[in-house]
Order: sequence, then C-alpha cells, then structure tokens
Amino acid sequence: MRPRQRGVNLGLFLLLSQLFQVGFDNIPPATLIAMGLNIYLFLSPIKPLMDACISVDKIWNGQDWGRLLYSVFHHADDWHLYFNMVSLLYKGINLEERLGTRWFAYILSVFSAMTGVVYLVLEMLLAEVMKDNSYKFQCAVGFSGVLFALKVVNNYDSPGTTTYVMGFPVQKQYACWAELVVIHLIAPGSSFVGHLSGILVGLLYTKGPLKNLMEACADGFSLGSFSRRQTRFDGQGYSGYHDVGDDASNHRTSYTGGMTEEQQLEEAIRASLNNYGVHNNRGSDTFGRPGRLSDDEIRQRRIYRFAKR
Repeated sequence: MRPRQRGVNLGLFLLLSQLFQVGFDNIPPATLIAMGLNIYLFLSPIKPLMDACISVDKIWNGQDWGRLLYSVFHHADDWHLYFNMVSLLYKGINLEERLGTRWFAYILSVFSAMTGVVYLVLEMLLAEVMKDNSYKFQCAVGFSGVLFALKVVNNYDSPGTTTYVMGFPVQKQYACWAELVVIHLIAPGSSFVGHLSGILVGLLYTKGPLKNLMEACADGFSLGSFSRRQTRFDGQGYSGYHDVGDDASNHRTSYTGGMTEEQQLEEAIRASLNNYGVHNNRGSDTFGRPGRLSDDEIRQRRIYRFAKR
C-alpha cells in the first residue's frame, strides 16, 4: 500500500467527468450515496491510511474494530479511487435496478463489514498454515473486496453466458476467479486475500446462508415486506420489483444495455480518459490532445484499480 500522493488528483477529475457523462439523475440513489461517501472520505479522510487500513494485528491485537469499516471506504490515491468507483458505478446501475434501492443498500452495508471479517479470518488461517506471522501484519484499504462480492452476485443469474477477462473468453460464473488469478499474476502487489474475501462473501450470499440470514434480520427488525418484496435469486434469474422510476430506469438501460459488465467498464474508462486527453504515447504530457485509447491500453489501466484491496 503506497502513501497517498499529493498534487493534481487526475483520477478524481476523471471520476467526476464520468459521473457527469452518465448524469446524476441516471445513477440509482444507493449507488450514488456509496460513491459520494467514498469520494468524501478520500477528500476528508477520517484517519490517515496507516490508521485506517485493516490487518489482524491492528484489529485483533490492537482492538481497533473501527478499521473494519474505515478500511473499506479509504483509498490509497486518486487512481485507486477512480477505478474502484467506476466499477461500482456500473455494478450499481445493474444490481440496484434488479434488486431495488433498499435491498441494494442493505447488501452494500453487509458486504462492507463481511469482506473485512472474512479477510481477517483468511489472514489468520494463512499465518497458522504457513507458520508465517507476517500475514497478521499485512494492511489493506479499498473497496475492491466489496466489488468482487458484487461481481459474484451480478453474474449469478447468467451462468451460461460468456464475458472476457484480459481478452480471453470466460463463463461469467467463473469470471471472478479468472480475474483473481490474472490480477495477482500481473500485479503481485495487489491484495489477493482481500479480493478472495470478496468472492467468498459473494458466494455466501448466492449459494450460502447469508441472504437468508439478511432476510431474517430484516424481518426481525419489523421491516415487514422489506425482504420479501425484493427481487429473489433462484436458478431462473431475477424476478420481482424495483423501487426506481420508469424514466430513470429507461435512461440507465439505454446507457448500459447490450454491453457486458466488462464492456461497460472499459467504455467508461475510455470515455473519461479520452475526454481529458490522456493517452499513452511516449513523452506525452498528462494533459494533451484527445486521443483514442486502444483496448490493450484500457485493460492495462484497469489493472491499476486492483493494485490495492
């Protein structure tokens, strides 16, 4: 985890550019609030990164339990924030449309806490199995674990369809595993355990008991039809209602319709970078003439968002 760099936050400008391109009215409310919280805490962090990151030593031994939530919403630098938030934008547009705003907000809250808990368990297990206490001191920040969990949920209803990971066709149900391995090979400094934690949380929701427990808790707090009225997961896909307006829904569908999640993300990054004239020519300035980025250049920039948890 590198310290936050000072200076011009180009990644933040690109993120704001992408938000304006999509249109704030076209971003579902829970997704917009989550993104706003991440951006706010990047600009005004609760604590310095080293006091917000999550590790077994800091939480279990130091009893600093607040890090379970602080670590999720803090980012190492503006590019870390940018790529995570662009990914959240398109996952949020897809999932919040299907699940409803209240249930999606509930999922974000639970996943944010659960990825940290699973991360700690995995690091403790690794320390015991590998007989290496260094795992207890590995500290991570970022929203990537939650994004991997959302990817599992997003892909659950289309097990037979194909997406692309680094240009290679992969069935969507296995895309998260392919990304986990590829990203670790290409960016060995990334938090493998943090990403794996997100995948496991997603599987606990789609194939394990987590969703039933969440529904039981929602009913237990007298929220009535909060859980029962929301979209249900089953082998046939999604059904049910969503609590967003038809006009907004049509705008979002037209914006993302016909593209896979990977295509949406790459198109978003390409649009933002091209709008700001960012390109990969040798010796070029950060701000230059607008140039069209190739697919390989886009994918290389996408890798950066996984350099942290």
